[in-house]
Amino acid sequence: MTRSSEAAKAPLLDVEIVTLFPEIFDSFLGASLLGKAIGGGIVRVSRTNPRTFGTGRHRKVDDAPYGGGPGMVMMPEPLAAAIESIEAERGPAHRVLLAPSGRPFDQSLAETFAARGRLLFICGRYEGIDERIVDLFTPEVVSIGDYVLAGGELAAAVMLEATARLVPGVLGCEESTVDESFSAKRLEYPQWTRPPSFRGLDVPEVLLSGNHAQVAKWRKLESLRRTVARRSDLLQHYPLTDEEKWLLDGSPKAGRRKKTPLQ
Repeated sequence: MTRSSEAAKAPLLDVEIVTLFPEIFDSFLGASLLGKAIGGGIVRVSRTNPRTFGTGRHRKVDDAPYGGGPGMVMMPEPLAAAIESIEAERGPAHRVLLAPSGRPFDQSLAETFAARGRLLFICGRYEGIDERIVDLFTPEVVSIGDYVLAGGELAAAVMLEATARLVPGVLGCEESTVDESFSAKRLEYPQWTRPPSFRGLDVPEVLLSGNHAQVAKWRKLESLRRTVARRSDLLQHYPLTDEEKWLLDGSPKAGRRKKTPLQ
């Protein structure tokens, strides 16, 4: 096989996961659209256990923290060896450390990750990892929320799915990622499907009208209403445009809805 044909077969998203519990990802990576993308070669996910590089008969990977305190800390040697082995064998990657102290993960960061093409997720465990790994390998430290998990594996799975679905060919409909929550810094509009009436609740008439312009306008309005009601914090960072203000103020229900300080 030539070098060019090998390059043509390279996945669009290549993800490395450093984890003490690679089996956690088994069912997740084999299911749904992500499993199909992996099977089709669009996405590749490789898992490396730092215990492979652990010391002694028991492949030790953790030790008590200097200075005292509860719990154990992941030692630097096995982690460093795992990272260096991955990059020596399969090439450099954008390194990401999953930790509660990191920057919040959001749709914008998922888009950035998807564009990078090759990622290396470092999953901590116990009380965390030796800080020298951060100093030596300078990973981007990212969190999925202000809470603490037992390890970084679930956070890595969340980031992997959010990133992979942005890769061309992963979703059946490429437009699905354009018109959804956070793609325009607004929550997605509500959705309905058949039957048109269910337990006394009817699908909004505008969606049955066939008037695409009116449907688009209605959906934008509902997106704004939902954002104001559920995530007004988004409007602090991404204020309403003049068009959005007009749409909200000019809607028939706007006068019956409690105004927010941001409107």
